[in-house]
Amino acid sequence: MPAPTAIVLLSGGLDSAVTLALAREMRFETYALSFNYGQRHAIELESAKAVAAALGALRHVIVPIDLRCFGGSALTSDLPVPKDRLPEEMNEGIPITYVPARNTIFLSFALALAEVTLANDIFIGVNVLDYSGYPDCRPEYIKAFTAMANLATKAAVSGNARTTIHAPLIQMTKAQIIQKGLDLGVDFSLTSSCYDPAEDGAACGRCDSCTLRLKGFRELGREDMRRYVAR
Repeated sequence: MPAPTAIVLLSGGLDSAVTLALAREMRFETYALSFNYGQRHAIELESAKAVAAALGALRHVIVPIDLRCFGGSALTSDLPVPKDRLPEEMNEGIPITYVPARNTIFLSFALALAEVTLANDIFIGVNVLDYSGYPDCRPEYIKAFTAMANLATKAAVSGNARTTIHAPLIQMTKAQIIQKGLDLGVDFSLTSSCYDPAEDGAACGRCDSCTLRLKGFRELGREDMRRYVAR
């Protein structure tokens, strides 16, 4: 029988790269789905292309949507990206890097692509442990979206198939995610996690995302091969 197909949300960051590798380990043929949504760190799309190619995605779709028209986030506006925050500061409230309803928007597009490609599985690399307080990275959210998805698709309503949302990293620490990626052969030098990269694409090393990423590599005693701004 042919391998089942899955849609994998691929930002180009560390977590989504490991998620794509895990989907492949589970023997899915994968469609990688990325978004050019007006993010200030659009360099991540070049990383997404490289990761999709390296991990053998059947097809890589990049959807243009402009969330800058809504604003409300440091990632889609001129608001400053928080830097040099301690872990306990990251856990206080929802940070300004949260993009309103972003995962709901992305998963909705993934659901549409899944219907067209007859895929019953969607993968997303959300994480509840090292997640900087984002409300759409919680298990309750994934459960609720899954319930909605199975009320809203032709296949589910007709009784032919149900949609499963996979969040395989949701209970893993950043160090555990990195180790899993290393075990699966993920080339982390291709990935881009920084919220505020330099014009040449070098990671700042100071935003919440860089801080969590670097902490994970340090805990493993490994070097992060991503290029950072010289300090």
